Amino acid sequence: MTLNIFNMEECLREGRTILSNIKDCIDLESVRSILYASVTGIQYESFGQNRNRCTDHQKIIIRDCSRAFRALLSRRSDSLVGFSVTQVLWDLSRGIDRSDLSEAFYAEIIHLFRGLKGLANSSEPDESTMTGLKGREAAVARSNELDRIWGKIEHVMSRYHDGFSEDAVSRRNERRGHILEKTRGSENDWNNWHWQVKNIITDSDRLSSMVNLNESEFEAVKKAVAARLPFGVTPYYASLMDNDPEKGRDMAIRAQVIPTPYYVEKMAAHGDNRAAAFDFMLEADTSPVDLVTRRYPAIVILKPFNTCPQICVYCQRNWEIDQAMAPGSMAGKKKIEEACKWIEDHPSIKEVLVTGGDPLAMSDRAIESILERLSLIRHVEMIRIGSRTPVTLPMRITAKFAEMLGKFRKPGIRDICVVTHIEHVYEVTPELVTAVELLKRQGIGVYNQHVFTFHVSRRFEASALRRLLRKCGIDPYYTFAPKAKEETDEYRVPLARILQEQKEESRLMPGTRRTDEPVYNVPGLGKNYLRALQHRDLISILPDGSRVYEFHPWEKNIIKRDSYLGSDIPILTYLSRLRSIGENPDDYSSIWYYF
Repeated sequence: MTLNIFNMEECLREGRTILSNIKDCIDLESVRSILYASVTGIQYESFGQNRNRCTDHQKIIIRDCSRAFRALLSRRSDSLVGFSVTQVLWDLSRGIDRSDLSEAFYAEIIHLFRGLKGLANSSEPDESTMTGLKGREAAVARSNELDRIWGKIEHVMSRYHDGFSEDAVSRRNERRGHILEKTRGSENDWNNWHWQVKNIITDSDRLSSMVNLNESEFEAVKKAVAARLPFGVTPYYASLMDNDPEKGRDMAIRAQVIPTPYYVEKMAAHGDNRAAAFDFMLEADTSPVDLVTRRYPAIVILKPFNTCPQICVYCQRNWEIDQAMAPGSMAGKKKIEEACKWIEDHPSIKEVLVTGGDPLAMSDRAIESILERLSLIRHVEMIRIGSRTPVTLPMRITAKFAEMLGKFRKPGIRDICVVTHIEHVYEVTPELVTAVELLKRQGIGVYNQHVFTFHVSRRFEASALRRLLRKCGIDPYYTFAPKAKEETDEYRVPLARILQEQKEESRLMPGTRRTDEPVYNVPGLGKNYLRALQHRDLISILPDGSRVYEFHPWEKNIIKRDSYLGSDIPILTYLSRLRSIGENPDDYSSIWYYF
């Protein structure tokens, strides 16, 4: 499970044919011209009739590497980023020392060179067993081939424990008993969502009395609370954490709520200036009236409740939430009415996403009042509720509450749905499924948005979740790239990994199990669809190995808007982290060739 050594010597060796052509150039423009012609010529030759030794698989990798390489060479890229890959290649060809370049940078360039030579992977994909066969014989061979493929998938998925297994239920029952003992609660209390909220865990000492924490986790929570960073865990969610965390079953669950030392340091450094420092999505610039955010023509966000029963570490709005269930988080009636009146005055708005904070942590009457007001707006065709309570507080969804939500459905006139946020199969419990079923019996659709963090990014980990969600009646809706917020760098994965997952893992699932769309949220603009290459361009690679993308506005052919530059997590950094948790980086080797 070792990663290769990537350095200047290896880069010169892999690229010697291309780099030798630019060694004696007299200016940078000559370098660009020669490199551009060289990589284009390689692509042209690979698709020519005289390149029979090149397999179809290799040809596609050569094509993609050639396209990526040309993008790195443009003057515009140099100007936008303030860094020139072309200059670096010229310097390397002349033996000029570039001490600013990291191993991760060299890894990117070396893999481009290898890709251009048709040496992208250490081994080709398995050969098909259908070669030369026709008719039923070919069909049987193909069926057997697909059985073998699925067998490998099942083997990998079996590593991920879900909350339905007998062992998981038994562990959680034991954990629940321990937490009830510490809180002096009863079984009836446990199933009362008001009791759960009253007993939210908000400090390190209390958490450590209920959850087996290591020293780093304990100190991170302690420092977060001291710095007045939002922190909170419901007793129910604490029961999902194992007594033996070293086995890794609950890694994703812990990562949801227990901050890292790095996160605490970055957040605490800005103290009371969090709004200016961490409003990544520029909500201040897209809020035409208090409580409302608008980025698209026909939908708005309404935020009447500015807190949650439980705080996700990488929350988009970590900058505006003070504490779990903080007093005074409910907007006043006047503010809510002003926001609803504003929506009413804009007939182009057809859908309202009620979120926050978590709106389902409000009282039944408060939610009902807001939904009643929105239902009076004739042009609102859909009310969407964004909530993580089915995961963190499933007992909040009672039969009576679900019936109340359901009454706002008027088929043919107005629909209502719930979008939740389930990260991992280990979060999917009988309690969650019961909550979802109560909603669905009222005709309320339930969808999931999945944030593709490092902690859920192993091979087929996301596919295992999608598969289980559909068995529970939940539709996969979005897969979000973690937002490029500095304080949550440890949660981010390269975009290449998301693209790899979609192509090599999600694509192998039945269609209804892969209905989610992978997206990157662009500040101030909204969702950029990652599956479609025309929505972004790779334009540079920084010295630290970060790829730089230019994301195009969703409305680029509708209205003139500036694009957005975003830098990614270095692929080598990501693979090194995978190795540190026991993954084999070789299993992800094709990641370098997703751009």
